Amino acid sequence: MSWLPSPPSLQPSLQPPVQPSPQWSPAGWYSDPLDVSGVRYWDGFAWTPYTALAQAQTRREPFRPLPVQAALVALAVTVVTLIASKYLLQWIVRYEWPILVYTAIGLITAYGPMLGSCWWISKKWGTGSLREDVGLKFRVVDCGWGPLTWISAVVAQVLAALLILAFKVPVISNTEGISRHPLDRTYLISFALLAVVAAPIVEELVFRGLIMRGLRSVFPAWLAVGLQGVLFGAAHFDPVRGMGNIGLVAILSAVGIVLGGSAYLVRRLAPTMIAHALFNSLVFVILMTR
Repeated sequence: MSWLPSPPSLQPSLQPPVQPSPQWSPAGWYSDPLDVSGVRYWDGFAWTPYTALAQAQTRREPFRPLPVQAALVALAVTVVTLIASKYLLQWIVRYEWPILVYTAIGLITAYGPMLGSCWWISKKWGTGSLREDVGLKFRVVDCGWGPLTWISAVVAQVLAALLILAFKVPVISNTEGISRHPLDRTYLISFALLAVVAAPIVEELVFRGLIMRGLRSVFPAWLAVGLQGVLFGAAHFDPVRGMGNIGLVAILSAVGIVLGGSAYLVRRLAPTMIAHALFNSLVFVILMTR
């Protein structure tokens, strides 16, 4: 066999000889019939004593869809709770309670039912574990994926804003008037709790978790990502802004699509939660420094 190319430098195995593969198999490395965790060199006619450990193959984690009912229930709960909490706060604001009280009421009435729906839907149509059902998990690499997703979201926001300006689409920011609020410590803490902590966690669970995975069960990936992004933008609709909602929904839809694409690619919500928090933090800093 001197004419055959020598296999890579490996230690010879002490295993007994085995039956050769079919004669038409070309020379090369194949799964070792005596050791499923290794490979053995076949010289084209017979097995050789040369063995090696098989290289581990990393498989991409599958994207676990949920029944479309999960998306519909999550969306219905989101719409009802957002509307109810808005009108509830408008009704009780006359009492002039401390801002932290209103913040607590807003968190409980809006995000409480949304979090509850996440748990209930996971129990009803999933495994009962949000980690498995919606990718609520964290890896060290997400510290890089998060900022990268955030940068992509900012780019999408800028491009959408340029198109809106070019076509003269009416737009009113959902932060209009916030910078004129007295910048006391209580207000800053309340705003930070809502925008930088609560919103990134709850909204990612609902939109990039339940809604996108529910839509994925009936639509192709690109359409599920796009639809959840549009729904995310539409969730920020406010009748008070009138026609200005058109531009706002378009801009936030672009951001939602980027976040959805990231969640679909990495199969986890940690990067989008980080990106969402960074996105809202930047808006918060800009508003408070005007």
